[in-house]
Amino acid sequence: MAGGLVALLDDVAALVKVTAASLDDIAAGAAKASTKALGVVVDDAAVTPQYVAGISPKRELPIIWKIAVGSIRNKLLFILPLALLLSTFLPVALTPILMVGGAYLVFEGAEKILEAVGWIKHHGSDEEGKARDEKVIINSAVRTDLVLSAEIMVISLNEVAEQTFIMRTAILIAVALLMTVVVYGAVALIVKMDDIGLLLAQKPRQFSQKLGRGLVKAMPIVMSILGKVGVVAMLWVGGHLLLKGLDDLGLHTLYGFVHHLELMVHDATGAAGPVLGWLTNTALSCVGGFIIGAVITVIMLSAKKVIHKAKGETAH
Repeated sequence: MAGGLVALLDDVAALVKVTAASLDDIAAGAAKASTKALGVVVDDAAVTPQYVAGISPKRELPIIWKIAVGSIRNKLLFILPLALLLSTFLPVALTPILMVGGAYLVFEGAEKILEAVGWIKHHGSDEEGKARDEKVIINSAVRTDLVLSAEIMVISLNEVAEQTFIMRTAILIAVALLMTVVVYGAVALIVKMDDIGLLLAQKPRQFSQKLGRGLVKAMPIVMSILGKVGVVAMLWVGGHLLLKGLDDLGLHTLYGFVHHLELMVHDATGAAGPVLGWLTNTALSCVGGFIIGAVITVIMLSAKKVIHKAKGETAH
């Protein structure tokens, strides 16, 4: 009896060791994959605050929470199963899917810029009213998150491609949870920073009061900058997805040109080469994204006019 109990305890101890080792492997894999996707994570954190700009402070955190839940749903219910299946049975399909997402991002970014400079008309009052509707805000943010999350997950998947199917799945689940917490935790902190400033301004210590007033004054500027950075991020990420996708599909001219200039800047600028080379690639991807997005915007607006005209003629 005692011998059986000792054997059972040995088995349990061995199982715990194996489980601990597996958890360590998952944590290491998630850390490695997350590092590679860090650039997209920063973009995601920059894009999201614009969706709650102008919202009642009481509703900011509930909306961010709902967007975060939508992001987890995107990653775990849609992107993860599809990425694993396609990477196993049809890996060539991942690139076109990411390119479709990239096209959506550059369309969103280019449309905002064209509206801001007055080249196309801003949405009418009805649309502006809808834009403040929480369901519309959340749905729009979750759609954008779908594309950014897809790139995060695919980049992460490529980093752990040598792992077993079960280990890949576990690592990607860890990445999905970690990235969502990081992104939307940062977003929540950013949008509530003015409230934190108000609380500090009411403290008795003079330093806290100055810091609080500084935060309150700075946050409108920070939010405005983040809104612009978010648009640029859409164009950069979307443009990069499209240019890199064309390269992966065998059309090397555009991305080859971008990569060639990146290497030239990298080699010509010494210690600053890696940063300046990356900035060159980013800037050109952004410009390419804007051009493609502007073309898509014009096509979409023309199609809407044709459809609206056809509906009007049918009504008469």
